[in-house]
Amino acid sequence: MTEIALIRPATSAPLFAGCWCLTGPTASGKSAVGIELARRINAEIISLDSMAVYRGMDVGTAKASVTERHGIPHHLIDIVDPWEDFSVAQYLALADETRHQIRERGREVLFVGGTPLYLKALLRGLFSGPAADWALRRDLEEIARQNGTAELHRRLAAVDRAAAAKLHPNDVRRLIRALEVHHRTGRPISEQQREFDAPAADHRPVFVLDWPRERLRERIDWRVEAMFAAGLVDEVVGLLASGRPLSRTASQALGYRDVIEHLDGKVDLQTTIDLVKLRTRQLAKRQLTWFRSLRECCWIAVSEPVDSAHVAERIAIAGGS
Repeated sequence: MTEIALIRPATSAPLFAGCWCLTGPTASGKSAVGIELARRINAEIISLDSMAVYRGMDVGTAKASVTERHGIPHHLIDIVDPWEDFSVAQYLALADETRHQIRERGREVLFVGGTPLYLKALLRGLFSGPAADWALRRDLEEIARQNGTAELHRRLAAVDRAAAAKLHPNDVRRLIRALEVHHRTGRPISEQQREFDAPAADHRPVFVLDWPRERLRERIDWRVEAMFAAGLVDEVVGLLASGRPLSRTASQALGYRDVIEHLDGKVDLQTTIDLVKLRTRQLAKRQLTWFRSLRECCWIAVSEPVDSAHVAERIAIAGGS
């Protein structure tokens, strides 16, 4: 059997202890509110976005520009090339180091972003199972392609009923990982992750921007259209010009695979835009499901017309600043 690594933050207290955190689904306005909040609490921002780490992937990941950051230091953005893999464990190590550096400067630490797995790892530590078995993953991806994702879900239910009950039949990446862990260790992933289900004992609330469903859908559609208007296709052309394919983790960024298929002549541009809108809405739904499962979350109702400064002030007061 493969030895299982259980990764906790480096300090005896949870990595997140004493830090601020602002999250929410994609297109909810986290960047603008985060900058306003950082001003009010004298904070530096650590990105909580798994795709913002990649250099050159700017338009498709909706990174705030240097100008839009208004002088607020941002960390863990543009730190690896898009043909490099980047893991949650690497993120935790860098976040812990950055957190200490910010504290040494006498400033607050504010995490801003929408990657739920990174958030849960900050709050509760990380279950890091066996190393990836890429051959097995390719085999499982082929099974899903030929027989549908329901076949992966059926196979998982046969060996790990608890994990299958929690995963959507279309969540291919996590279905494959759960099957991989069982194959490599002989034990259900749900059993091994149980240690990390308890909420952190000492933490400030995690503030989640909460939009009415229909308004969030409109914001997502507008965001996707704005990305294409801002040059997402040209950005992908530039990335491909390097001659190196996107890494397995970078290629998970929404929109990039779709644009590559468009450039290959498989899909017309309007269909590509519509597909990215659909997949972004699906991502937002998954993000909200994750956030609702974390008892550390405190929901902040937001509606149009949004006033980022006012929302930040509400959060600062709620957080006890």
